Parts: sequence; structure tokens; C-alpha cells
Amino acid sequence: MTVISTPIQVFVYAAAAAAEIGGCFAVWAVLRNGAPKLWLLVGVCLLVIFAWLLTLIPSNSAGRAFAAYGGIYIVSSLGVMWFLERTRPDVWDISGGLICLLGAGLILFAPRTY
Repeated sequence: MTVISTPIQVFVYAAAAAAEIGGCFAVWAVLRNGAPKLWLLVGVCLLVIFAWLLTLIPSNSAGRAFAAYGGIYIVSSLGVMWFLERTRPDVWDISGGLICLLGAGLILFAPRTY
């Protein structure tokens, strides 16, 4: 297993979130908003990049890497809602996002004995 530094792990998770949200949004735009079908190709490419990025996270278990990513995804999605969709998160969105980040941090950075 390759060891990468904590700041790089955070960057990889953030990049994965951007790729996944972008890929899902491309499909959403085609199916819900009538965007050109070429966006589906972009969406698929972004989703492949997302999956590849998660393989860079040092973990003996894919499930652990995916679980930690879940918190990053939730907070990133709230950011998209706020900055791109112009819907401001309420106190419950923010509270839930912080709880999810705490959980992701526990999963990602807890000392492990292998």
C-alpha cells in the first residue's frame, strides 16, 4: 500500500468529490434539464476519474476509503447547493455536514493496528 500524506489525501478526496458531483450533474442535466447528450460522455469520464481517485487513498479496505469519502461528498454537495444552485444551507444542513466530516475524520485518520 502506498502511503500518501494527509494533505494529499484531503486533496484526493476533494478532487474525487468534484469529479463525482460533476459526473452526476452531467447526467442530471441531460435527463432533467435537456442538456445535449454529449454531456453524458463527459459525465461518464468524470465518474471514471472519481473511481480512480478513490483508489489512491491508502487503505486496506475499499469500504473504509468509501465510507470516509461519504462525509466529504456530503459537505461538497452542500457546497454545490449553496454556490451553484444558490440555495443557502440551513442550520440543519450545516450541523449534519459537520457531523459527517467528524465521522469521516474518525474513519480516515484513526490510528490503525494492522
